Amino acid sequence: MIYFDNAATSFPKPEAVIEAMADYFFNIGGSTGRSGHRLAIKASELVFNTRELLARLFQIKDSARIIFTKNVTEGLNIAINGFLEKGDQVVTTSMEHNSVMRPLRYLEQRGQIKIFTVRANREGLVDPAAFADILKKEKIKLVVVNHASNVTGSIAPVATISEIAHRYGSRILVDAAQTAGAYPVDAASGDIDMLAFTGHKSLLGPQGTGGLYVREGIELSPIVRGGTGSNSEREIQPDFLPDQFESGTLNIIGLAGLGAGVQYVLEKGVSNIRREEMKLTGMFIKEAGKIEGVELYGPGDMDKRVSVVSFNISRCAPSTVAYLLDKRFDIACRSGLHCAPAAHNTIGTHPRGTVRFAFGCFNNAAEVAKGLTALAEISRKEMVN
Repeated sequence: MIYFDNAATSFPKPEAVIEAMADYFFNIGGSTGRSGHRLAIKASELVFNTRELLARLFQIKDSARIIFTKNVTEGLNIAINGFLEKGDQVVTTSMEHNSVMRPLRYLEQRGQIKIFTVRANREGLVDPAAFADILKKEKIKLVVVNHASNVTGSIAPVATISEIAHRYGSRILVDAAQTAGAYPVDAASGDIDMLAFTGHKSLLGPQGTGGLYVREGIELSPIVRGGTGSNSEREIQPDFLPDQFESGTLNIIGLAGLGAGVQYVLEKGVSNIRREEMKLTGMFIKEAGKIEGVELYGPGDMDKRVSVVSFNISRCAPSTVAYLLDKRFDIACRSGLHCAPAAHNTIGTHPRGTVRFAFGCFNNAAEVAKGLTALAEISRKEMVN
């Protein structure tokens, strides 16, 4: 099968990821922070090494500021629910995933917060000046921004938005679900206060892994409390990172795989991965635009997007296109609203949705060519019918 669903989860994984998970399962098996035997110590070293690799990837000085979660959604919820208080105001964008919007709307519906939205253009791009316009007039505690859209692939200028947010006394939370491992993410030069990421997409790890970086000086209240293996003499939650936010046994076998995935990304180089993925993206966009009936969404400028491409074929429902690609052409992709209804409203594809291809580091030009041939055939049949 040709796999173009990498924005949902990456596949295949590097062999090193599978080997690292098998090694933990067969040879380590211990739990972190709970015991002093050598298997527990090996498990602790494994988790520490994964944290260090992520810190290296994101240019974070203190790896203890990285909290492990089961996915980016959990990280975003920890940040949003742990940072915001009654009466606070938030700025976000019209391109956000429901992992951001649902926790924000939950607080809004209960009268806890007020939300201001920066509307993106039809390509899914946001103008930093629009953030400044709101921040000048309102007392905003937090700016939440999607680093790259899972619908259009459009990249937000995070460093510029961060500078504007800090100028007016606000903090910034970045959703890096679609960029971590596929596009340079620098928490230091980007001046990022909180960074949520997932492990199973472009970091090439398994499902059930992710994290949240919390900059020094940012105070969050944990939303889960329990055993951490530290300060066990007290019935009060530890107040230091990462333990404050890592109650219960970690997904150590998953973190073994994540560490191997991050190591693979570091060795190959994010810039090299991006160059290869964008070459495929550019090829697809150029040729798909020539197919009658195909409408493409997102930036035409390859520098302003990641390798996520949404499109439609006129007179053919996105779900039908995805079904035909799967059943007739052995191509995996995703159709629908992609858990981002506001983004589809922004680009004019709600409630229909789109078909989405997302190219990963294991795809190649021959696969893209087959995808284009499939779209041409589907479009031709729909035009005749």
